[in-house]
Amino acid sequence: MAQTFKSQGGAATMDPSRLLRWLTSKVMTRVCAPQRLQARRDKAEAARQRDRAAHVVEYFHQVDDGYSYLAAQMLGALVGRYGIELEVHLVSAPSGNNVAEPELLTRLSRVDAALIAPHYGLGFPGGDEAPAPELVQQASAILSAQSLSGFLACAAEVGEALWAGNRVRLQALADQWGSASDDRLAERIAAGNARRRQLKHYSGGMFFYGNEWYWGVDRLYHLERRLAELGVDHLPANPLLAARPPLEPIDSQRAGSLTLEFFPSLRSPYTAVCFDRVVEFARDAGIKLVLRPVLPMVMRGVPATREKGMYIFTDAAREARAAGVAYGDFYDPIGDPVRRAYALYPWACEQGREVELLSCFLRAAFTEGVNTNKDRGLRYVVEQAGLDWQQAQSLLAANARSSHGEREWEALLEGNREALYAAGLWGVPSFRLLDQSGHERLAVWGQDRLWLVARAIQQLLAEQPEPAG
Repeated sequence: MAQTFKSQGGAATMDPSRLLRWLTSKVMTRVCAPQRLQARRDKAEAARQRDRAAHVVEYFHQVDDGYSYLAAQMLGALVGRYGIELEVHLVSAPSGNNVAEPELLTRLSRVDAALIAPHYGLGFPGGDEAPAPELVQQASAILSAQSLSGFLACAAEVGEALWAGNRVRLQALADQWGSASDDRLAERIAAGNARRRQLKHYSGGMFFYGNEWYWGVDRLYHLERRLAELGVDHLPANPLLAARPPLEPIDSQRAGSLTLEFFPSLRSPYTAVCFDRVVEFARDAGIKLVLRPVLPMVMRGVPATREKGMYIFTDAAREARAAGVAYGDFYDPIGDPVRRAYALYPWACEQGREVELLSCFLRAAFTEGVNTNKDRGLRYVVEQAGLDWQQAQSLLAANARSSHGEREWEALLEGNREALYAAGLWGVPSFRLLDQSGHERLAVWGQDRLWLVARAIQQLLAEQPEPAG
């Protein structure tokens, strides 16, 4: 049943899906506004001062999560440098609609943590193999028996033994530090999970401070900057403990022998944050860039919770500001706007304007607040991309009439999705780096991994022999 709402121009009628899109857009635009974030921070600090409370940082540790192991290695330095009180909670893995592909996520936490650890000055002795369940249980029991000081003293050692599969070392640590009973372990994890739910989150390896979440070492720099602004950094002249590694330029004419496959989505906040930067990076490096767009996960039938959605949108806004990228005037393109844009994608490829089409759509949806569900909004995108609107209309009409069988763009996107999963990934944006023989040399997920792609390219180029002469 259609719903009507009053606007300045009179009465307008929206079907429920469009009304939901409009409401979501208004809410997320407001939530992601920089002044809104600062207001939340100011409110949290005012409450802390009113209560004469300490700067309390809560950390949620998932024993079998690779990112949590990296975070655990940073805890002592974090407490030593900043005037904070740390509270540690043990939690289980995310579940239900908060995790789309649990097995892929578990594996990614191992592989990705091993890739990034040395760049943060950390260690990760594990690899592709998951730690044995009985070792996870033993490590959890050791950590459950600890006070805060004990946890800080032994968590990294316990994690190292666990991820290395060193049974002898883990038993020695159990003898040294003690182990909690199964009942006590269950109580600790239940309490941690309850606290995490209370604070409206779902994942491990997370830090919480002043009504704001920070994911592992990858977002610790945001927390460090916030604490420094509050005057509790004891070493303000020193570099941050977990500064984001820089995106290093590629200075080699041989980079053209490599291929970077880029998997974006037109409803992904993280894609919107990095799309133009990826294009610019590939162009400057001289590397071949291949776009492999996919449908948004929710349009692939993958559910998402409100908590997850809120974190993703607000974190993307925070990442955009840190990168100096315009972001935040949002008009949700889920559903027909995405489908119609993708229906034009094969044609845009024929015109050599596929990059421009996706870039202009993302900018309209995430930066300019353009309603791409309307012809006027989509026309704006098409013409900004340097394409002909009349021809686009004809293609859209033909696509709408084609109700039988799989359309060209649907087959294209499904092939991209299959390739994404074959690489052990599922989310966007993701990257596959291929060498000169077309072999995969790196597969990673996240707009915060472009620096890692750059370093992998440098490594590949270093392995190639210099041309003769």
